[in-house]
Amino acid sequence: MLQIGDEFRHIYSYPQADVDIFAQVSGDTNPLHINLEVGKASMFGRNIIHGFLGASVFTKIFGALWYADGHVYMSQNIKWLKPMFVDADYEAVVKVKEIFKEKNRILYECAVYEMATGLQTISGEALLLNKKQYVW
Repeated sequence: MLQIGDEFRHIYSYPQADVDIFAQVSGDTNPLHINLEVGKASMFGRNIIHGFLGASVFTKIFGALWYADGHVYMSQNIKWLKPMFVDADYEAVVKVKEIFKEKNRILYECAVYEMATGLQTISGEALLLNKKQYVW
């Protein structure tokens, strides 16, 4: 059973095609995300991915990869610390911060790190309910 300090790690990246699809689905068609020339001319020197696309890795982890059966998201807070880029590798880390046994809930620390530099790009917390998996 999960305990405080347990963690899960997942390496991921997004190609431009995924960013373009996210732009269509979300309606955020900011050229900084989808236009190569605008990206090159920006202060970043290349396209950046949408912040919510970068942070969507947490729904992937909790929805499909780690104790996924039965998860219900209760809350998520996010801080974007630095931009994330197309075709760059990132590592998402979720760590058990607090357990609420009587309510079948766990509060997780959520972070994303750029693999090339080790710099953190996202920080936050997620509270999840799971009556199938979080039973002590």
